Amino acid sequence: SKKGDQLLAFWLNSNHIDSIGEKQDSVRELAEKTEWRHHYKAIAEIIETEIESDKLVNWIQGYSRFIPKFYKYLPVVFSCISVLTIASYTLSYISGYALAGWFGIGLAIRVPYIKKITRFYNLTSKAEATFAQYAQLLNSIENEAFNSPGLNSEKEQVISSGELASTRLACFAKLISFLGNRNNILMAPLINGFFLWDIHHTFRIEQWLEECKDDCASWFTTIAFFDAMNSFGNFAYNHPDYIFPEVSTDGTTQIQSTDLGHPMIKAQSLVKNDLRINRTDFFIITGANMAGKSTFLRTVAVNLVLANNGLPVCAKSFTYTPIKLISSMRTTDSLTKDESYFFSELKRLKCIVDHIANDDYFIILDEILKGTNSKDKAEGSKQFVERLVRSQSTGLIATHDLSLCTLETKLPAVSNYYFDAEIVNDELHFDYRLKAGICPNMNASFLMKKMNIV
Repeated sequence: SKKGDQLLAFWLNSNHIDSIGEKQDSVRELAEKTEWRHHYKAIAEIIETEIESDKLVNWIQGYSRFIPKFYKYLPVVFSCISVLTIASYTLSYISGYALAGWFGIGLAIRVPYIKKITRFYNLTSKAEATFAQYAQLLNSIENEAFNSPGLNSEKEQVISSGELASTRLACFAKLISFLGNRNNILMAPLINGFFLWDIHHTFRIEQWLEECKDDCASWFTTIAFFDAMNSFGNFAYNHPDYIFPEVSTDGTTQIQSTDLGHPMIKAQSLVKNDLRINRTDFFIITGANMAGKSTFLRTVAVNLVLANNGLPVCAKSFTYTPIKLISSMRTTDSLTKDESYFFSELKRLKCIVDHIANDDYFIILDEILKGTNSKDKAEGSKQFVERLVRSQSTGLIATHDLSLCTLETKLPAVSNYYFDAEIVNDELHFDYRLKAGICPNMNASFLMKKMNIV
């Protein structure tokens, strides 16, 4: 669903690092509920919505009734009298004029509300199929037994006042269907003239809207929650070789992982690395072009996002202290905002500085200050890394600037690592392995010669 998509994107972008164990329990449980996930997905996929759920909720919560409350019993009383009138006419106790007169009174009562009821029905009828399908999704949630606290907590949101949400939503869809009989050319005059059909069912729908407007939002939110969580469960099911991270309690470890790989690289070409970085450590990673620096940064970042959402990660082992992620990668200029590449970089770095002043973040930087000259870049990069280290931040920075590696001798928290490139049989070879130290080889001039550029 659109709301499920939005919620999934929100979770992945939210940087929420609380309740990791509870999140993992929910993902594990849904990963095992294969049949239930498929059933839920199948129901959701056949829902055709003319109006988005958010718009429906906003309409319901802001709705003001137009049928007076004293009309609650009028249709019932009027219908009883109509039955007696029809019976009396059938038994010849009253004339056809009396019957027609009573019929006219019924139509006259309805006249002031015809236009409003027509508009009301045209809107609610668009929601009828949606509500009927959503009732099935709620019923699927209500009838499933969950063990994890996170899933049970959401399930409780669809049960209010002892009545199931699916029952209440199905009732609403049925009321709209009843009101739809007003479109029957033959029946509509009779049921409205004798039984005030439009007024009766409009009143009942308005009463439902009044009673359920506060609960409706939570029902749709719960549906979106399980929609998004099913994606997490599906991810865990499809990657049985991934492992759920362990949360560190030693107060020192930030990330300690073996065979850490990028989840989006095919297994046959994936090269995995070990990583051990403690809190307040900062790694400077150098290496030749295409040696794997940026891919490694993304490997750490993506797995950290997965871990913070309670998902399994692409690793043999992964122990970490939950921490928010912030990065400066793929910065671009903007013609629409009249911003240069360099100014966009500075804005991003300022954003990072402002964030780390208020909270702990794992920082990932990929070749910062590319938009200025080499000397200015080197000096600015050093000063920026020094500031990050002084703030006791933790993170990784990839760079081609070897002068940045001198910070290791000045700052105990800084360590140098690199990805190497070798020329074997006049061909460039990469092993994509993270090594301690400074990169001894670069490849730009070799590649330019190889491609007959120079």
